[in-house]
Amino acid sequence: MTPSNIFPKPAAATMQRVDIALGQRSYPIFIGQGLLGAPEIWQHMPDGTQALIVTNTTVEPLYAALLASQLAGRYARVRTFALPDGEQYKTQDSLSLIFDALVQTGADRKSVIYALGGGVVGDMAGFAAACYMRGISFVQVPTTLLAQVDSSVGGKTAINHPQGKNLIGAFHQPRAVVCDLGVLRTLPARELSAGLAEVIKYGPIADMEFFDWLEANMEELRACDTAALTHAVQRSCQIKADVVARDEHEAGLRTILNFGHTFGHAIEAGMGYGRWLHGEAVAAGMCMGAHLSRAIGLVDDRFVRRLAALLERAGLPTRGPVLDGRDNAGRYLELMRLDKKAESGAIRFIVIERPGRAVLRTAPDALVRSVIDHCCETEPVLQPA
Repeated sequence: MTPSNIFPKPAAATMQRVDIALGQRSYPIFIGQGLLGAPEIWQHMPDGTQALIVTNTTVEPLYAALLASQLAGRYARVRTFALPDGEQYKTQDSLSLIFDALVQTGADRKSVIYALGGGVVGDMAGFAAACYMRGISFVQVPTTLLAQVDSSVGGKTAINHPQGKNLIGAFHQPRAVVCDLGVLRTLPARELSAGLAEVIKYGPIADMEFFDWLEANMEELRACDTAALTHAVQRSCQIKADVVARDEHEAGLRTILNFGHTFGHAIEAGMGYGRWLHGEAVAAGMCMGAHLSRAIGLVDDRFVRRLAALLERAGLPTRGPVLDGRDNAGRYLELMRLDKKAESGAIRFIVIERPGRAVLRTAPDALVRSVIDHCCETEPVLQPA
């Protein structure tokens, strides 16, 4: 069975709807232009006593009032709470602020949280929803490309620990995901590129026809062409929805979605959260993962070069930073041993078994060291996020 058959393509439509099949926890992903202002979309939202819109200080002035106006007729009370913007605020302190806002507004078990923002907002608001009164409903309204194609879908919620990314969290599925492609036009170019890293990821792990399409349409994606974005977001969500439906709690298949993330999370923790955007770290991590796949003997040099070339065209780094000038590879290994896929101290990596298919493998430290040394010869120059 080919990857294209494993992950079937949905039919094209003006507004895409992708459904995640999880029994009673199933939910729709709506994808289209101008959905924030489309009343028919909000008729699909969960009933409840009141709604709390959790957002950040960057997104709030852009979209919070519009979302609140759409929800006003559905709930007795709609409030907005804005967090500071940035990965460095994805902490227990920020999570406590969301709990404080829920308590102060008198939220009960029939209240609904709306996560309006990027991956940081979605992860924290979802985690708060998982914990508050042992679980309340929430809806993802992602405003970055990265969140639309990855973090808003699948029910992973978490905060960071100083020693590792997303180490404290829970699985808690949203009731719906609303991806308004129009909001992506307000993204800085660097944020858009970071989201493209997660889009590109789906090619090597599941669908090389999609990878071919990305190679042919990268300029259109970077220019926020509506048709190109619609296809990229829809296809990414379809692949992820299929994976999550088969393996909701990451017992096996779902780990393939972490291609590049073991190295990438080490970069984020080692550099300090916020120095590199998540997608930038994943891009460099995917290059490391591709080199590791080649070193194991699974893929050839052409595939490694092809992946790096597409990431470069997306405006992303293909080399990792130096985390420790004395023992850079050792520092990477130290951080990667805290990865959630590690078992008994053994680091497990997502590698590309063949283009379009990923698997979970261990590798000797000596081989991983050689890959890191090869991929981190110089430190890429990036401005702080």
